[in-house]
Amino acid sequence: MRTINDLRGVVRQTAHAIRVYHGNCHLEKVYENALTHRLPKAGITVQQQHPKKFYDENDTEIGEYFAGLVVGGRLIVELKAAEAIADEHVAQMLGYLKGSHVEHGLLVNFGSYRFEFRQYVFSGGKTTEKQFWKFAVFCG
Repeated sequence: MRTINDLRGVVRQTAHAIRVYHGNCHLEKVYENALTHRLPKAGITVQQQHPKKFYDENDTEIGEYFAGLVVGGRLIVELKAAEAIADEHVAQMLGYLKGSHVEHGLLVNFGSYRFEFRQYVFSGGKTTEKQFWKFAVFCG
């Protein structure tokens, strides 16, 4: 079983390779499909548009949402194809982690001229942004 750091690293490297190959001019679905295609080749399970239960403060189930990708059964990956990661994208990720009781999440933006990758950890009732990467990748 891979550690969460290994999962994040493979997703980051694979997403970056996809961004280099495809550029930044496609819809989210293209990048989602590419990750769903490539990650199993690295021995990692991926569930696309996977339903996740959503809980209230007393652990009462109040609904569900569809996570863009669930990687390795324990990492939510939310993909964007936007000019930049916006506050509402971050709020969406934080809400997903808190409401679904999943500890680890990645927010990946393929749409900017810079590849953006942020990782979040939900623990002890708090969500924190652990690291932030931006890579300049130009379409060729």
